[in-house]
Amino acid sequence: MSFVSEFRDFAIKGNVIDLAVGVIIGAAFGRIVDSLVGDVIMPVIGRIIGGLDFSNYYLPLAGQPFGLPLAEAKKGGAVLAYGSFITAGVSFLILAFIIFMMVQQINRLKRKAPAPTPEVAEEVKLLREIRDSLRR
Repeated sequence: MSFVSEFRDFAIKGNVIDLAVGVIIGAAFGRIVDSLVGDVIMPVIGRIIGGLDFSNYYLPLAGQPFGLPLAEAKKGGAVLAYGSFITAGVSFLILAFIIFMMVQQINRLKRKAPAPTPEVAEEVKLLREIRDSLRR
């Protein structure tokens, strides 16, 4: 078997294609969650804690004046952008929770209900009792 045909067989297998589809959907879903966190959740939290854009919270490390937008402060030198880090953390927690819920539901659907035990006829029960009594 040649290298090319072996690689083709590997690439066409279902697991590789499923993985590729999962990565693509995961990336798109990640962007949706980032938008949810950055555009919906964090502005509400920022409003509650002071009315500022939470992603612009930073500590200047190179002597920049306070109050500049984060992009301008980064041009002036190093900054500790803890607001961006917190936003990314919230985004991760939401994404992890949603994935956990999806896996939980998939596992619940995969669980099979225990097969009902068939009702044993009275004749079979009687025959079993006779068999057990004859063994004694």
